[in-house]
Amino acid sequence: MRKTSIKDIALKANVSIATVSYVLNGTRNVRPETHKRVTEAIEELNYKPNDIAKSLKRNRTNTIGVIAEDVTVFNAPDIIDGINDFGDRHDLHILLVNLRLDKRIGRNFGDTEAYRKYAANAVSELLSKQVDGIIYIGVHTRDLTGLIDAEGIPIVYTYGYTQNDISIQYNDEQASYEAMSYLVRKGHSRIAIISGLMDSIPSRQRLNGYYRAVTDFELPFDPLLIKMGDWERESGYRLTAELLALPEPPTAILSMNDVMVVGVLQAADECGVSIPGELSVIGFDNREFSDYLRPRITTMGLPLHEMGYQAIEALYHLINGNKVQTLVMPECRLIERDSVGVWHSDVEQKQE
Repeated sequence: MRKTSIKDIALKANVSIATVSYVLNGTRNVRPETHKRVTEAIEELNYKPNDIAKSLKRNRTNTIGVIAEDVTVFNAPDIIDGINDFGDRHDLHILLVNLRLDKRIGRNFGDTEAYRKYAANAVSELLSKQVDGIIYIGVHTRDLTGLIDAEGIPIVYTYGYTQNDISIQYNDEQASYEAMSYLVRKGHSRIAIISGLMDSIPSRQRLNGYYRAVTDFELPFDPLLIKMGDWERESGYRLTAELLALPEPPTAILSMNDVMVVGVLQAADECGVSIPGELSVIGFDNREFSDYLRPRITTMGLPLHEMGYQAIEALYHLINGNKVQTLVMPECRLIERDSVGVWHSDVEQKQE
C-alpha cells in the first residue's frame, strides 16, 4: 500500500503543500480553520509526521536541485516530469534552475568556458537552498567532466555524463539497430542514413548501430548512402535530394532526428517520390509534430520520463547512503505510424 504523502494531505484539506508543511513544522502561523482542516486530514489519512523530525535530525531538507541546460529543448520537459513523478512518491521537493543555454550560447557547447559561469551560479544557488543532491540535465549527450563542482553533495547526470559520477542514458546504438531491423523486416535492404553532427556522441553511436545492422543482415554497403547532416531541416532536405538523384536511390532513409525528416518529406515531394510507396522514412525522438506531418512519421521514441525517474531514484539512494544497484539503460520504443511501407520486388522492378 502506498504511503500517505504531504501532497495527499494537501489535496484532502484543499490547501497548498506549503501550508501542510507549516502546520507539521509549526514554522508559520496558520488560520485556525485551515489548521483544523489540515490536522483532521492528517488524522483521517493516518499520516505519520515523524519522518520530518528524522530528516531534520539528519540535516536533510528532502529537497532535490535540478539544473536543466535549457527547458525549452525537447528532451527536458519529460525528463523533469519523471523526476517529479518520483519526487511526489517520496515527499521530495524539487527546485529547478534553467540555464537557458540554447538562448544564451546557441549550439556552441564545445566551448565550456562560455557557459561555465551559468552552471556554477546554478550550483551556488541550489547549495544556498540546502538541497540534498543535484540532477544535471544536458541539452545533448556529451562529456561534462569538470564543468561544475557540487561541493561534496551527490550529483547524477542525465543526457550528459562525467568520468566520475553516475549518469542515466539510453542506448543510442541499440535504438538505431532496432530501427534498421524494423526496415529490414519490411523488406528494405538499400537503406540510407542521415546523421547529425559528427562531434555528437549520439550521432556516432547511431552510426555504429547502422553499421552493425548492415553487417548482421548482410545488407549491401554503399558509402553513398551515408550522409552527414546537422540535425536541422535544411540538411535533411539537401541530403535527401542527393540520395534520390543517385543512379540507384535508397528505398528507405533512417534520419537521426525528426527535424531532418521534415526536410526529407519536402525533398521527396519536390522530386515526385511518394512516401511510403516509393520511399520509406523513419526518424528519431518522437517529437510532437511527427504525429501531425503527412504522412505521420514512424520514429524511435526516447525514454525521457524513465531517464528522469531513474536519475532521481539513483540520487535518492546516494543521499540515503545506499549502494546504487546496477543501472539498466531505459529502452527506446518504436512508434509505428504511416511513413514506412513494405518493399516488394514488383515495386522494385517498377522503379527500375
